[in-house]
Amino acid sequence: MKFYSIGDLRNETSNVCEDVRREGEAVVMDGGKPTFLMFNVSEDSFETILRAVRLAKATVAFNEMRAIAAENGYMTDEEIEEEIAAARKERRAGKES
Repeated sequence: MKFYSIGDLRNETSNVCEDVRREGEAVVMDGGKPTFLMFNVSEDSFETILRAVRLAKATVAFNEMRAIAAENGYMTDEEIEEEIAAARKERRAGKES
């Protein structure tokens, strides 16, 4: 897997894209930290790969939340409902602005 900087992506887009087509994947770094993953996809595989990536991201997020919950102690059902209500209220307020 090849690694590219944001500058590489900006200045050498066609070369980066060609490498991704050939190699199948690449990582774009920003400030020395991995920021983007690039995958070669076909029209036929696009939806399948997108679903797989979304599932993988959701699984990682879920596992991170479980680890944090285990460190901080678990919430009661009432506390969970309060958190959900607060998040929904915040989300609605963000959509209205």
